Amino acid sequence: MLEDKISALLEQKFHCSQIMMMVGMEALELEEPNLVKAMSGLAGGLGGCGHNCGALTGGVCMLSLFAGRGTPEEEADPDLAVMVSELLAWFEERYGSPDCGDIIQGDRDNIPRTCPQLICDCARKALEILNSYGFPTAGME
Repeated sequence: MLEDKISALLEQKFHCSQIMMMVGMEALELEEPNLVKAMSGLAGGLGGCGHNCGALTGGVCMLSLFAGRGTPEEEADPDLAVMVSELLAWFEERYGSPDCGDIIQGDRDNIPRTCPQLICDCARKALEILNSYGFPTAGME
């Protein structure tokens, strides 16, 4: 179950943005620790600054992992921008702001109460978007 997987990753001290990418990588049956490491700076609203939520930016990266361009020979999926827009619109409607600081009301003590469910919801929505555009996600829902 997705919630159990995310809870286990939180217990291992992974951040929101890393978890989002790890969910996407598992759906693709990939293991790439350097990619997980690269996601670290997005946590806490871009390095703990309270800007764009790491689950949201991680979700955008997850969508891009499936639909983006990775080699000179590849083309990005033409629907990638629409997929990102759908995730952002859903996120802003649900949480009122794309910013971590707003979501946790400027209080890092709210993170344990707010973020685990937010990460689950965001991961589920990103997977739903991927599925709706024909990207298989290996039963990660």
